[in-house]
Amino acid sequence: MEQKWLTWAKEIQAIAQTGLTYAKDVYDIERYQALRELSVDILENYTFESKEKIRLAFAGEEGYSTPKVDVRGVIFREEKILLVREKLDGNWALPGGWADIGLSPREVAVKEIAEESGFQAEAVRLLAVLDKKFHHHPPEPYHVYKMFILCRITGGAAAEGVETDGVAFFAGDELPELSEERNTREQLQTMFEYLRNPDKPVILD
Repeated sequence: MEQKWLTWAKEIQAIAQTGLTYAKDVYDIERYQALRELSVDILENYTFESKEKIRLAFAGEEGYSTPKVDVRGVIFREEKILLVREKLDGNWALPGGWADIGLSPREVAVKEIAEESGFQAEAVRLLAVLDKKFHHHPPEPYHVYKMFILCRITGGAAAEGVETDGVAFFAGDELPELSEERNTREQLQTMFEYLRNPDKPVILD
């Protein structure tokens, strides 16, 4: 479960962001700005990020506050799962990333697989929609929904991408060091359950 201080910081930020979107009274605007600053202070005190970076990434958004969506493509070959090595931390993850405006989840999964692994693919079915707060990811400022979509290779070949410098298939008992901000060992083991049981129903947090 997510740590309480992080949940509070996110909720305060969401209230402030939504309030600033709709508030007209100058005093209400000041109060919502103060709330936003409080959320930044909480994160600064419990993480190693600077206040400026937190404010830019966490408190710089506008409009009604909603969760972000992360889409991950799940591909199996010879009972092994496709992972890519992230340049950012040197660890491994399912190919994927933030959902793009104008693209469906299916299109995002296929695009990310091509960009990060070199393989062309087609989406087959949705496996899971998970809320990161229920899983053992490192703390982060965003409230994130993660979509895991089973895909099938249709062409291409393994190739590094702009954000990746490794592409490989791994058995469930031979998983490498994982980029836990993107996916946890438990989540990958859950994906292997779909390999063993293709009729397993969609998981919805």
